[in-house]
Amino acid sequence: MSSTTPQGLTRFNTADAGEAQAALHEVCASRAWGSKVLAQRPYATADALFAASDAAMAELSADDLAEAMAGHPPIGRPKPGDPTSNREQSGMAGASDDLKAEMLELNLAYQEKFGHVFLICATGRTAEQMRDAVRNRIDNSPEQEREIVRGELGKINRIRLNRIAEGDPS
Repeated sequence: MSSTTPQGLTRFNTADAGEAQAALHEVCASRAWGSKVLAQRPYATADALFAASDAAMAELSADDLAEAMAGHPPIGRPKPGDPTSNREQSGMAGASDDLKAEMLELNLAYQEKFGHVFLICATGRTAEQMRDAVRNRIDNSPEQEREIVRGELGKINRIRLNRIAEGDPS
């Protein structure tokens, strides 16, 4: 690792395995993903960390994906007291009551069809964009949706890993 390695990445690389595993679990609830990313430490760059994350995500089984999705609250209902969840879903904060009610209905219909929460990388998206996405995706097949979810999880993981690499504690 060179002197240009971000401070947060250096801390992650040198943390004991339990601490690093806990940090990865906050990024993604899949134990398989976390184990694969952890096993490749140390990372010389954030890009190397992202590449390892992407490769691990591509290898997850359907059960591993389900475990990863279980760590995410429904859109419009972030985990109380969780700054990450609140930050990522901030686009819903100013939504009208009607839009929030519609998202609840759409979330329930999606969950009924697919057996898991509607998952989207919500960072930077408006409430309307998230509503439109669930409307568009609800007619997908389970196989199509599983691969879309895999991609969305990958985006979320990169955002969260970047926060670790940069040393942002929240």
